[in-house]
Amino acid sequence: MQANLKIDELRIREYGKVAVLMGGLSAEREISLETGSAVCDALCRKGVDAHAIDSKDDVLEQLKRGGFDRAFIALHGRGGEDGVIQGALVTSGIPYTGSGVLGSALAMDKTRSKWVWRQHGIATPISIEIKTLSDLQRASTEIGFPMMVKPVHEGSSWGAAKVVKQAALQAAWNSARQFDDRVMAERWIEGAEYTASVLNGEVLPVIRLQTPREFYDYQAKYLEETTQYICPCGLADEDEQAIARQVLQAFELINASGWGRVDLIVDEAGTCWIIEVNTVPGMTGHSLVPMAAKQAGIEFDTLVLMILETSMQTAEQLKQAIA
Repeated sequence: MQANLKIDELRIREYGKVAVLMGGLSAEREISLETGSAVCDALCRKGVDAHAIDSKDDVLEQLKRGGFDRAFIALHGRGGEDGVIQGALVTSGIPYTGSGVLGSALAMDKTRSKWVWRQHGIATPISIEIKTLSDLQRASTEIGFPMMVKPVHEGSSWGAAKVVKQAALQAAWNSARQFDDRVMAERWIEGAEYTASVLNGEVLPVIRLQTPREFYDYQAKYLEETTQYICPCGLADEDEQAIARQVLQAFELINASGWGRVDLIVDEAGTCWIIEVNTVPGMTGHSLVPMAAKQAGIEFDTLVLMILETSMQTAEQLKQAIA
């Protein structure tokens, strides 16, 4: 991984006026505002003409009025990480960072991303969607306990719960339904939790996550001081390289591109289970991509500039589409 991206003044000018899209209307709005502010500050320090845009209302009108040349997407969750804003930007002819419409949509849909992975032999926990009360019994039989119940389209572990017995299953389903009308039950994998960041076709150093909580939930991610982030992760080099290959394959199979983060669990037998892909990971003080980048020798401002550079690929694609 290139530790120091050399961007000259001509390239900085080529970026033009950059809108950092943040906020939005998803359950992750507050985290997105933190991410966007950090990104915007970093771009400004690098000499980029960057402006914070709260995407809560009239985002396309704001972009049109502002005369923006490209967008850095710092929106988490639905409306920003699921292909919606990506499609709107394509229609508007505005290049943007990260994954395209298809990759964003597939990554956000945990059920469909799993379908793709299974078809290509990628290990991922079995799951079913719970739509009716009868599906609760089906989940008990086919998935078994313990299991994870979570919204299909949410991030930051919103609405997710570990369920260890039948009596708690309906309550977990009802809780998850407050965030999404689609809810899934997924087999619980016992093992060590890891996360791997992808940047421009390469995998950054893997991070091991340790928390005294049942799993790496919202509390552990953003509020607890007891969460440990171990990098180097402690795996043998060949094992980490094997994980990196599987992570990159899982990332590319769902058409994700540019940058992102893949969450996974390694069980006692050494099997790497892919859990999900995040196409717009957090860039806050608790965030994992900056931690991995730092281990690779990439400081935060340079990392943000490298992510902005992914919008140049989108710009080329837009040119070809209208040629």
